[in-house]
Amino acid sequence: MSAATRMMTFAATVRLLVQQAWPILIAQWAGMAFGVMDTAMTGHASATDLAAMALAGSIYVTIFVGLMGVVHALIPIMAQHFGAGRMREAGLAWSQGIWLALGLALVGGVCLLFPGPWLSLSGEVDPGVRERIEGYLMALVFALPAALMFRTVHALCTAVSRPKVVMSINLVAVGLKAFFNWVLIYGKFGIPAMGAVGAGISTALVFWISLTLGMLVIRRDAYYAPLQLRLRRPHWPTLRELLRLGLPMGGSYLIEVIAFTFMALMIARGGIFVTGAHQIMANLVALCYMAPMAVGIAASAQTAQALGAGDHGLARRMGRAGMLLAVSAALLNVVIVLAGRGPIAAAYTSDTQVALLAVSLFALLPWFHVADASQTLTVSLLRAYKIAFLPMLVQMVALGGIGLIGGWYFAFGPGAGTLAPVLSVLAPQAPAGAATLWAMATIGMLLSLALLQPVYWRVVGRAVAQGASAS
Repeated sequence: MSAATRMMTFAATVRLLVQQAWPILIAQWAGMAFGVMDTAMTGHASATDLAAMALAGSIYVTIFVGLMGVVHALIPIMAQHFGAGRMREAGLAWSQGIWLALGLALVGGVCLLFPGPWLSLSGEVDPGVRERIEGYLMALVFALPAALMFRTVHALCTAVSRPKVVMSINLVAVGLKAFFNWVLIYGKFGIPAMGAVGAGISTALVFWISLTLGMLVIRRDAYYAPLQLRLRRPHWPTLRELLRLGLPMGGSYLIEVIAFTFMALMIARGGIFVTGAHQIMANLVALCYMAPMAVGIAASAQTAQALGAGDHGLARRMGRAGMLLAVSAALLNVVIVLAGRGPIAAAYTSDTQVALLAVSLFALLPWFHVADASQTLTVSLLRAYKIAFLPMLVQMVALGGIGLIGGWYFAFGPGAGTLAPVLSVLAPQAPAGAATLWAMATIGMLLSLALLQPVYWRVVGRAVAQGASAS
């Protein structure tokens, strides 16, 4: 980390984070396009293929997101080494990340090969749908090693302030994904139409191509030469550090995914119109979440670099700049959603009743999204200080206990109707069950924020004091 970087003003720190965050955001949007294309294109193949995609996609996403979170432990570890000028150690951590990704791919592959326990939650599955699910997941068994190894490239580029590399590769991947989907789902150039299974094969092809491109860049670009990037033999102390930080990070990712999955299952009790409205709300929240998440990843990497360089004052400024940007991005999203709520709902559905119910739920989005963005940024910053286990425990209680179990209690359990007076003010036309679950999820996010913010500032204060005494 240069002397000029260490002496940056707060405004310059904000500008640096914006420069690092926007390519991450574009890369994330490009990644989301994979799922959108699979759903839209298999929907035009057959209803059976679409049903298979809905179930198989949820299984894969749950497994992949949890494993991806473990690999993301590389970001703060490599960023601290990079900030301290320990280039060889950063390269060593990356090589151990490759071994970690391969090990996780083996675990994830076994889960994908045996989807029975997952499908049992959906009751009786049509044999034709089940066959397509198994074929799709089989293809993703081959995709998973490349997908997780590519996340090590993503982590490396983020940690050393080169996020545009992954952004560029992901944009190329979107075009390749669209082409391979068209060929394999519908059957072109003499290849038989494979429907949902073709979408899985397409994903595997694109991930291996993306990994190849990423490896070529980091091997040939002189910027990465000091890192001495090559596959070294397993180094158990580094692997233990990755697992110590990565397992709770993966746990945090899983808690959020599972909470939203079970939330959707409970809301399905309200019928197809309420389910559709909730799906629109959930998808919109996911899109909005990408901006503060990108800021969180960038802020975590830059904070870790500053910590590695021993500049605790800059690390604190990075945290403050990240909070300002994350909340600002969330507020901008809120303004856009509230101003365009009618057209936004209409873009998702042509069904008037579903659109009206979705718009009614949008009234809760500002509260949830700002709370979510704030707690996400706090968790990301704590990871820069290599603190991940406590945030996972807090999220388990706040999101799983308060948000999910509390949501069930007040929406469908003994406490049903308790929140009606509050919801009649906040979201007067919203379906009671769905609105209650979103309200309790918001309370869970706020609780997570309230518990973790004091922890973060105590950690920062201690680090600054130790840095001052050391100098």
